[in-house]
Amino acid sequence: MHRVYAVIAWVIAGGVAVQAAAIAFGVGGMVHFVQDGGVVDKALIESGQLTYLGEIGFWIHAIVGAVVIPLAAVALFLVAFGVRVRGARLLAGIVLGLIALQVMAGFGLRDLPYLGLLHGVNALAVLLASVFAALRVSRSARKTVAEATSDAVPA
Repeated sequence: MHRVYAVIAWVIAGGVAVQAAAIAFGVGGMVHFVQDGGVVDKALIESGQLTYLGEIGFWIHAIVGAVVIPLAAVALFLVAFGVRVRGARLLAGIVLGLIALQVMAGFGLRDLPYLGLLHGVNALAVLLASVFAALRVSRSARKTVAEATSDAVPA
């Protein structure tokens, strides 16, 4: 279970990296589109058609952020109950809570744009918490194996 926990935590951290890359790709493509004379308005957004390079970045950001990462966080929390490492459940709960805050901030951006500030900073908190969770469990697993090996081999 240690390995499963660590892999899920690394998947969450990787998802945050995908999120950052996807939104940068989307915004960069939109800026290029506007500089070339394109217009981004409500009609374009509601059309649902990919009209410029990079627009797929917004879709990737939405799917990974609203589906993939939250499901991984729930899985991490559930797996944490099978991991016998001190703090594993607490860290999984922190990661899950930060991701819940992240999703709510992301969906609230349309009504309150200042939530974008929280959304960006909280993404870093999600990244750090998930990396810390993965490293803590991985180190604990290695330490347990080393102790078991040293106990089995007479000196």
